[in-house]
Amino acid sequence: MRLEAITWDRLVDLLAERLLDLKSADGSPWPRIAFDGAPAGRPGDLAERVSEALRIRGRPSLVVGTQGFLRPASLRLEYGHQDVEAYYSGWFDTSALWREVFEPLEPGGDGRVLPDLWDPATDRATRSSYVRLPPGGMLLLHGPLLLKHWFPFDLTVHVLLSPGALRRRTPEADHWTLPAFERYEDETDPARTADVLVRADDPRHPAWSG
Repeated sequence: MRLEAITWDRLVDLLAERLLDLKSADGSPWPRIAFDGAPAGRPGDLAERVSEALRIRGRPSLVVGTQGFLRPASLRLEYGHQDVEAYYSGWFDTSALWREVFEPLEPGGDGRVLPDLWDPATDRATRSSYVRLPPGGMLLLHGPLLLKHWFPFDLTVHVLLSPGALRRRTPEADHWTLPAFERYEDETDPARTADVLVRADDPRHPAWSG
């Protein structure tokens, strides 16, 4: 795939402009966008910046991170703190994401989204209030391994890091997660399946697929 060098500011502006014309495939009044990538690629930062660019353009959006939908420690760490299979398949509460984030944004939904459910620091429910996303507002969901869950995204953005860059930019304490991302590349091939690819090996000089 051909990638073009771009600045982050320009990338954010072009993504925001593209989203302004985005329509939901299922007729929902709330387009749903994925910002997928390993934590080292900081897809959440990109989602936040695009949200701000949309706000300036008069379009509301809600940024939600899958980190707020981790399963309780007793479940995700059942097989140890560094179990790759558990990280790949069982750390994130996908049922809660469907129930609290996606179902309210289906056609006929009420638009009331729970922005987070679980605090990993305290290992307790966050007790956050629901947020009502007005019709035309956009969900910007960010996190790792998003494209393997069949979530009903209307546009997907994948922040790609080469294996070397991923290793360099991942804290050593989290290197045990790297095989999960290798498996994700093999099984899901997000670089080819995403609608927009952003390569961020050098965080100062991104490139994208346009």
